[in-house]
Amino acid sequence: MEDLFGQTASVKKESKNLFADVILPVPIPKWFTYRVPDEIQDKIGIGFRVIVQFGKKKILTGIVGKVHQKPPAQYVAKPIMDLLDDFPVVNALQIKFWNWMAGYYCCHIGEVMNAALPSGLKLSTESKVQLHPDFDLENPGIPIDDREWIILEALEKRDELSVEACEHLLESKSTHKIIKSLLLKRAILVYEQLKEKYTPKIETRIRLKNAYVENKEALEKLFETIAGKPKQEEVLLKYLQQVPVFHQPELNDKGLIKKSVTEGGCSPSSLLTLIKNGVFEEFKVTISRFEDRMVDHDRMGLSGFQEEALEAVKRQFESKQTVLLHGITGSGKTEIYIRLIREVMESGSQVLLLLPEIALTTHMVTRLQSVFGSQMGVYHSKYSDNERVEVWQGVLKGKYNFVVGVRSSIFLPFDSLGLIIVDEEHEPSYKQFDPAPRFHARDAAVMLAWLHQANALLGSATPAFESFHNAENGKYGYVFIDQRYGEAQLPKFHLADILQDKKKNLLKLDFTRLLREKIQEALNRQEQVLIFQNRRGYAPYISCDECGWIPQCEHCDVSLTYHQFGEELRCHYCGFKDKVPVSCHACGSQKLSSVGTGTERIEENLSLLFPEARIARMDLDTTRSKYGYQRLLEDFGAGNIDILVGTQMITKGLDFDKVTVVGIVDADRILYFPDFRSGERAFQQITQVAGRAGRRDKMGHVIIQTRKPDQLIFNQIIRGNYIDFYQQEIAERQRFFYPPFVKNIKITVKHKDRFVAEKTAKNLRNLLMDIQVKKIILGPEKGLVAKIKNQYIYELWAKLDRTGNAQTLFKQELVEKTVFLNSQKDFKGARIIVDVDPA
Repeated sequence: MEDLFGQTASVKKESKNLFADVILPVPIPKWFTYRVPDEIQDKIGIGFRVIVQFGKKKILTGIVGKVHQKPPAQYVAKPIMDLLDDFPVVNALQIKFWNWMAGYYCCHIGEVMNAALPSGLKLSTESKVQLHPDFDLENPGIPIDDREWIILEALEKRDELSVEACEHLLESKSTHKIIKSLLLKRAILVYEQLKEKYTPKIETRIRLKNAYVENKEALEKLFETIAGKPKQEEVLLKYLQQVPVFHQPELNDKGLIKKSVTEGGCSPSSLLTLIKNGVFEEFKVTISRFEDRMVDHDRMGLSGFQEEALEAVKRQFESKQTVLLHGITGSGKTEIYIRLIREVMESGSQVLLLLPEIALTTHMVTRLQSVFGSQMGVYHSKYSDNERVEVWQGVLKGKYNFVVGVRSSIFLPFDSLGLIIVDEEHEPSYKQFDPAPRFHARDAAVMLAWLHQANALLGSATPAFESFHNAENGKYGYVFIDQRYGEAQLPKFHLADILQDKKKNLLKLDFTRLLREKIQEALNRQEQVLIFQNRRGYAPYISCDECGWIPQCEHCDVSLTYHQFGEELRCHYCGFKDKVPVSCHACGSQKLSSVGTGTERIEENLSLLFPEARIARMDLDTTRSKYGYQRLLEDFGAGNIDILVGTQMITKGLDFDKVTVVGIVDADRILYFPDFRSGERAFQQITQVAGRAGRRDKMGHVIIQTRKPDQLIFNQIIRGNYIDFYQQEIAERQRFFYPPFVKNIKITVKHKDRFVAEKTAKNLRNLLMDIQVKKIILGPEKGLVAKIKNQYIYELWAKLDRTGNAQTLFKQELVEKTVFLNSQKDFKGARIIVDVDPA
């Protein structure tokens, strides 16, 4: 039999002694072997979902990874309880990808499976069931047995039931067959307890009863009957105007949206009367949450240098699987992507475009949907579970051959990828921090492309050093664009010395004279301004002027951030909140001052300096709602906002005609951070946010406020000299053994008892030192933040040689040694977290 991917999914098995290795969504380092019952031996294969018993009580959904005839040596194999589908839901390439990810990122394949599969595909004892919204309990239309009725009648009275509750109702520990049967009959839905329930989007419509469509005389008599009832007559006429039932009777089957008939003054009660009297019938349809979009065929062509870059990328793909497209900000990389995407789709292959986060997704999606319309799916975390399920199903069924998504979209069920594009490939938000797998989407995408024998294109104005190093060494192809699209000019940079202005008494509310003047000039010309500060909140902390006391988080070793809007202190690590104190808790003084500057305070200061300006703020606090980003960007694009203050969200890919001034309030804070990548990140962030200025025919101005304007990096940013900066930094990295010359692995040990955390970390270091590979082990040391959520933190760092098998051997032994350490009584409660290629 062939599966959805056109592959042979299962083969008739003659032997009755069959076993299946099953991947389970649990953090355990091996697969589990189960016996395949006779009745499903002809159906089972790789990628099928099965229900199995795990331990004494748990029932879990697993994915078959292998079918064979070798029984397990260590235990008696339990039988598979049931096969959930008639086709595989995962293909062999996906399982290979999961295996690679588990091995490379030092986690378990069950953790990868848990991250990859949508909740609707995982049935377990923790799952919940609900009535399917389309199921009619009064007229089911299909046979329902007595035990199934018990579940359905219980669900009629309650919104949901756990699988455990179903077992209790039926007085049986084996309810999976009944749940599977109800699922197949579309009577129930299954979802994870912590996930939102899947409910299709339902639209209520009305249509004229067939008696009036098939018989013109009946319709004429109807008009005679309702003569003298003008409101009912108005409803009927409005319907017939939009649905000419005699000229196009097929339109009546679709009908009209019910609420559209009563819009514009028609009486809702008159419509209800006509439905009650059998003139109209009301019906419901399930519709997609993603509206169909018209395709814009009248797009401008590529410029000469873009055409050259496109052809260069194609030539590079002939010999290199991965190509780095290094194009300055405003060079028009998106248009090159569009041409490549269209060509790959026309060849019959699928395309995935990765974007770093939702802020960029919102702006880019509109541009891409105007080109690809409903062929394109969008997949990111701000979408509801309902929307994500629809995209997953759309890829599975071939509806979407092109998907735009954030890092989680690499897990979608692609079967014939031809191209993966990673835009802004340098972005740290491609890194998954918690939970495992702690993968980097750029690196995972390159491996996914290799598995599909597809091409990968990495795009950036400021490439990650690892990517540029690979291009420099010939591992990746390389294409450089050094021109801006159209008439756009590169912005003019200005360095504003904070200390000099402070000495001359020219610094006002954290703004230098130069930045204030440029903002005022832009406002006078009715142009727009972006102000960048990579710190949200009103101020980093509150301090007592008398004794220096600073409010601390009760659960973490950090100070609380002051948020003026909610009049509260907030921990950005664990979410703890507290009231703003009226007096010092140490000495009782009421002289408390806010120290430092966050986006909230900058917004307030700007309103004082420029009272006539319309100012808005874009950070995590103002964009928590689902469409928060979109509304802000739409307002800004429409010219309803003069000055937009933001965190790193505003540095990524935004393209607005009227932005001519970009201000960076505190460049030093980006540069002076205890991280070997701080220089690289400063260059990237400042260059990216500067690229938002002057993107059409107007000259843009970028004002960098700093206390040390003579820093070499600022000169390199102003000249746009990435190569010089790279060569300077890369020499330092090589000298002191940092990536890309070594492989970095960060190992974090956490425990509620500081002494246990420290003891575990020290013992782990001793074990790691015994691994016979070329390496450097640093630590253990307290974490940069020594306590988070009441857990004490110690860190070790491993630097591994990149040649030979050093990485593979070290990772294998590292996993074994952490499992061993966790099995020891003294260290059992300690949590050991392995992060390969930490951001």
